[in-house]
Amino acid sequence: MLKLREVVILNKYVEEIIEKVKKENPGETEFHNTVKEVLTSIAPVLDKNPKYQEAALLERLVEPERTIMFRVPWTDDKGKVHVNKGYRVQFNSAIGPYKGGLRLHPSVNLSIIKFLGFEQVFKNSLTTLPIGGGKGGSNFDPKGKSDAEIMRFCQSFMTELYRHIGQDVDVPAGDIGVGGREIGYLFGQYKRLKNAYEAGVLTGKGLTYGGSLARTEATGYGLLYFTSLYLADNGMDYKDKTVVISGSGNVATYAIEKAQEFGAKVVACSDSNGYVYDPEGIDLKLVKEIKEVRRGRIKEYAEKKPSAKYTEGCKGIWTIPCDIALPCATQQELDLESAKTLVANGVKLVGEGANMPCTLEAIAYIQENKVLFAPAKAANAGGVATSALEMAQNSMRYSWTFEEVDSKLKRIMSDIYNASKNAAKEYGHEGDLLVGCNIAGFLKVANAMMAQGIV
Repeated sequence: MLKLREVVILNKYVEEIIEKVKKENPGETEFHNTVKEVLTSIAPVLDKNPKYQEAALLERLVEPERTIMFRVPWTDDKGKVHVNKGYRVQFNSAIGPYKGGLRLHPSVNLSIIKFLGFEQVFKNSLTTLPIGGGKGGSNFDPKGKSDAEIMRFCQSFMTELYRHIGQDVDVPAGDIGVGGREIGYLFGQYKRLKNAYEAGVLTGKGLTYGGSLARTEATGYGLLYFTSLYLADNGMDYKDKTVVISGSGNVATYAIEKAQEFGAKVVACSDSNGYVYDPEGIDLKLVKEIKEVRRGRIKEYAEKKPSAKYTEGCKGIWTIPCDIALPCATQQELDLESAKTLVANGVKLVGEGANMPCTLEAIAYIQENKVLFAPAKAANAGGVATSALEMAQNSMRYSWTFEEVDSKLKRIMSDIYNASKNAAKEYGHEGDLLVGCNIAGFLKVANAMMAQGIV
């Protein structure tokens, strides 16, 4: 397997582009890391195909087609004016309109949006659906804000963003801090400004105005469909396994639900303040009540469940012994120290539910110790895949049943798994799904770019 820890560059062209990205994008660590991870993985493809270098394909691939930055002024409930930064990075449209979520979180900056947008290009390619890659968001913190404050922020944000999106141009969705409530406010303002009902301009909508059944569950369910195939290929399954899942948003909640359905015992979950450990198994109904109904904090779980213990801070969740670890919270949450602890405790599989939640050093250690590793851009692609299915339903002005969407999701995740597995084998890295998914995702985008000329 290709060891990211050693970062053995197999192609001089790759090395030059990685250094160029660092030089031209100073301080953008998250973006540097994802470029390094992807380009290192696809070096074997470039060795066999000099045509990509001749067309300066990597130079074009690592540069967004368009970067939009704007101010977002809004008024709080006391009449005070605040100003946040807004972003939309339209990274690559070679295979379809830009597609990617909007993130509202204090950590949002240009580096994070570019990292997420770059990842999205390959993730969307893996789905086999006609969607390009983009990402957006703001450093606005929705935590503690009233519905009215969030509505005013979303309306201000969309007042600028609407100029740059459209159902055949760029289709945003939700991400951290952006759920059904925020998508509703954004869609309402878009409709008002455009004087048109373009249902396909946003995904993750409510079911009463063009949303898709199974979209809320899709990322978490897809993660479990993908990792169950990986386990099966290695003679294992979820039944009776102990699972730790970070996060308690949509991804984590529905990963817990599907893991329990598959017979696993999920013993921990978290939010940005800390984590709960329940050796009797997580009570999903209680988690949903706290997080979805009351928008509360996960520490309330331990207050209601005598068997559970709450711990401040999130990193300690990876000290809990488990068979399967599914980081579903945020980027870079599982570092080398945590990886060493998981391996020492006998973990058998690490599956990324969030976007790039493991550091490069952690990934290298996990792979070196023969632990199965399911990379984010493949394992968590179920959400964007189902968003594309929502777009298809909007185009038809028709809705599929939950079972129909779920069936399509299962097939897509199976296709992603097989494409990643086969690409890894073809290019000499059998069993390494990280290399495989990067190669499979890259080839479709690269060949589309080549076919369209120098644009």
